[in-house]
Amino acid sequence: MGRMTEAVKHILIINVIMFFATQLYGDQMFQWMSLWFPKNPNFEWWQVVSHMFMHGNLMHILFNMYALWAFGTPLERIWGKNKFLFFYFSAGLGSAALHTGVNYFLFNEGMSALEGAGIARTQILDILANGQYSPGWYDIVGKSTVDRMLTAFNTRAVGASGAIYGILVAFAFMYSEAKLMLIFLPVPIKAKYFVPILIAVDLIFGIGNVNTGIAHFAHIGGALIGFVMMWYWKKNQFNNKRWN
Repeated sequence: MGRMTEAVKHILIINVIMFFATQLYGDQMFQWMSLWFPKNPNFEWWQVVSHMFMHGNLMHILFNMYALWAFGTPLERIWGKNKFLFFYFSAGLGSAALHTGVNYFLFNEGMSALEGAGIARTQILDILANGQYSPGWYDIVGKSTVDRMLTAFNTRAVGASGAIYGILVAFAFMYSEAKLMLIFLPVPIKAKYFVPILIAVDLIFGIGNVNTGIAHFAHIGGALIGFVMMWYWKKNQFNNKRWN
């Protein structure tokens, strides 16, 4: 860790600025900058990047920025600023892609069931766009299916966590023997075990559709892109090459 590197410092500063901006402008900032489902009227193209700099509360940004400093700093020292930024934003975009893809699956599951019951797609979308739903949908396709569709359509995603998970995977590749600790399990665990445990927990919660208020598949998406990039770089002897 040690002294903060340049890219890490600038990412952290932008996140802090955006966090204070949300304290001033509240819901308007979240409406503009969060990542919404593409069929939601609030969706804009820039949100695939801007959501990485938004955080829901103080603990959210503190955890993410601490992880950025603790795990990102040693990586940037090895890779250089440009390579680190390329990796960071690639993981963040991968996170957004998987999160949105899973939401499409859940949304279309409900939409197809309602269309199969004879309800027009345009009618369903109009109702959802107005922030509403029909209680009668529960009787047609079941509560869990409708709830998953509504959650996919209405829930906004914020946070740097997807990109951070990519950084965690990279750290586990580069410093596999480093010992880390979970707050709720104060026992040192090597990075090569620590990071897979975190990802496994997200996978279990995500597949189980456990409502924790966390976008588990966004974490998995960032970790997956991080793993693919690190595997490719390692295979091609690209790990330690700097992009200055």
